[in-house]
Amino acid sequence: MELIKLLSNLAIPLMFFLIISYGLTKDVKVYDCFIEGAKDGIDTVIRVLPPLIGLLVAVGVFRASGALDLITYALRPVTSVIRMPPEVVPLALMRPISGSAALAIVTDLIKSYGPDSFIGRVTSTMMGSTETTFYTIAIYFGSVGIKNVRHTIAAALLADLTGIIASVWVCGMVFGWN
Repeated sequence: MELIKLLSNLAIPLMFFLIISYGLTKDVKVYDCFIEGAKDGIDTVIRVLPPLIGLLVAVGVFRASGALDLITYALRPVTSVIRMPPEVVPLALMRPISGSAALAIVTDLIKSYGPDSFIGRVTSTMMGSTETTFYTIAIYFGSVGIKNVRHTIAAALLADLTGIIASVWVCGMVFGWN
């Protein structure tokens, strides 16, 4: 454990040292390359910012309007079929949209029910088994200027649904259904 901690502390300074050393041996102006890369990074941030702001505003409106609670209530007949605790439904709905909103829901669930409860286990498994699909698509596709995502959203949401169902099923099979 101490070796891993030491390697972790030395990883970034060692990486800088290796990059600079490699650049010096290849006669590359490392600082100029760094400045060029920083300019590209700023351009990427400017391209990504509008879709990211739009997504964050949409998430805020969705939560504040009460639409999340209404959808959670409407989905109870469906979620009861797969034995998903109703408390976890908001996480399943928010996880593909926003990682920070999903993390806030996870924090509330873990504080309320504990990490060793069925809800806590399903929550943790679901958080690790799903992705912030819309955020990821906004960042990655926005950074390279792709506007037509074709089948990406459908495939990613299907993968999220699979992760949600599997997290409930696996936790039920391993730890019991309550």
